[in-house]
Amino acid sequence: MNHIKLSWVTALIATMGSLFLSLVLHFVPCELCWYQRILMYPIVIILGVAIVRNDLKAAFYVLPMSILGMLFGAYHYIIQKFDFGKAIAQCTGGVSCTNKQFELLGFITIPFMSFVAFTIITVTLVLSVRKMKKEQA
Repeated sequence: MNHIKLSWVTALIATMGSLFLSLVLHFVPCELCWYQRILMYPIVIILGVAIVRNDLKAAFYVLPMSILGMLFGAYHYIIQKFDFGKAIAQCTGGVSCTNKQFELLGFITIPFMSFVAFTIITVTLVLSVRKMKKEQA
């Protein structure tokens, strides 16, 4: 259950961070940011319920969302940070997905933070699944 709690805390911090960026700093999310939010926000609720119900099987429901979120985050970071990425960007209207609204230490951007959060969630849930399978064997 500790792995699921770590995943939940990570998802909660990521969700609160994205809301802070939007509601306090008034950063307008791009299309890819919205996709990542759509995948992250339910993870907080699903894992929160799993913790209350002591349901380790929730990892199976969340893993597809966290893996997909990792892929979106990686793609978004690539198109934002690398010149060749701008050529493959598929943003349609609104704020450009290649726009850097925030950058720290020359490499930490919003998509990078999203990718790291989804990666932490994915790794901890995979560890949870492995532990569950060992206990069942």
